[in-house]
Amino acid sequence: MRVGVMSGPERGDAAHKADRMADDARWAEEAGFDTVWVPQVPTDFDALTAVTLMGQATSRIELGTAVVPVHAQHPVALARQALSAHAAAGGRLALGVGASHHWIVRDMLGLPYTKPAAHTRAYLEVLNAAVGGAASVDVENDVFRVHNPLTLGPVSPLPVLLAALGPVMLRIAGALTDGTVLWLADERTVAGHVVPTLTKAAQEAGRPAPRVVAGLPVCLCAPHEVDAARERANRVLGEAEVSPHYQRLMEHGDARDVGDLCAAGDERAIRSRFRRFADAGVTDLSVRLLPLGGGRAELVASKLRTRDAVAAIAADFR
Repeated sequence: MRVGVMSGPERGDAAHKADRMADDARWAEEAGFDTVWVPQVPTDFDALTAVTLMGQATSRIELGTAVVPVHAQHPVALARQALSAHAAAGGRLALGVGASHHWIVRDMLGLPYTKPAAHTRAYLEVLNAAVGGAASVDVENDVFRVHNPLTLGPVSPLPVLLAALGPVMLRIAGALTDGTVLWLADERTVAGHVVPTLTKAAQEAGRPAPRVVAGLPVCLCAPHEVDAARERANRVLGEAEVSPHYQRLMEHGDARDVGDLCAAGDERAIRSRFRRFADAGVTDLSVRLLPLGGGRAELVASKLRTRDAVAAIAADFR
C-alpha cells in the first residue's frame, strides 16, 4: 500500500498558502511519501495550480488532486489545464475528478445537478480522449458534441481517478478510469462494497486492477486523548456527512461519522489501522493530519509529531 499525505489551502493569504503547499510537498518527498493529495476546496486555492507549484518544488513524488469537480468546467478545458500541470510537474500528476455534491454544484455554482452519474460518464468519455493523446477530440454523446483539435499531448500516461461512493459511480470508475478516490469509507466499506464493485467493472472493461485511494484522518495522541481527537475530527471535518451520498456510503461500514473513521492513538494504534486498510484492498492511503491541542502552538507541535510518526509508519508499507 502506498501512503501519501493531504495538503491543501487552510488559513493565510494566497502567497503564504502557495509557499506552504510547496514546503509541504518538499517535506513529503524528503520523508519518502508516495503522493501528495490536494483537495479542491470550493472556496479556495485551485488544486491544479497547487500541483504546478508543488511540481517545481519536488522531483519524484506523485501529485494528485482529490478531487476536481467535473461540473465546474468543460472537459476539454480541464484536460488542457491538467495536461499543462502534468507537463510542469514532469509527468507526476494523478488527476482525481468527481461529481461533487448538490450544495456545491446547485447551491453555490447555480448549475443543474440532475443525473450526476450520467453526466460524469459522458464527461469522462471526452476527458479520456483529451488526456489520452488524441490529435483531435471527437466525441458525441448525450451531453457533449465535441470536435476539438488538441496539440497538447501527455508527457507520460496521465492517470484519471474518479471519486465514487455508490455502486453506479463505482462501476463508472472501474470501466472508465484508473481507480477511485474515497472519503468517509472505513475498512469494512472498502472491503465489502468498494473493492468488489470497482474491480468487477474494471475486469469486465478489460482494464488493469484499479487504484483505491482512501482518505484517512490521523492524530498521534495518548490513549486517553483518543476521544478528544475524534471529537475534533467531527468538529473540523464533519461537513461532508450531511451529503446523502456519504450517508449511504457509511451504511456499508461501521463508521457513523468522521470521528469513527479517524485513526487516533499512539504509533502502534495508527500502524494497526493502516494495516487494516491495506488488508481491505486499499492501494493508496491519503492521510489527513489532524492536530490536537488548546492553542496554535500546541496544534502546530501536534501536527509535526503526527506527520513524523506517519512518515515512519509509512516506511513499513513500502
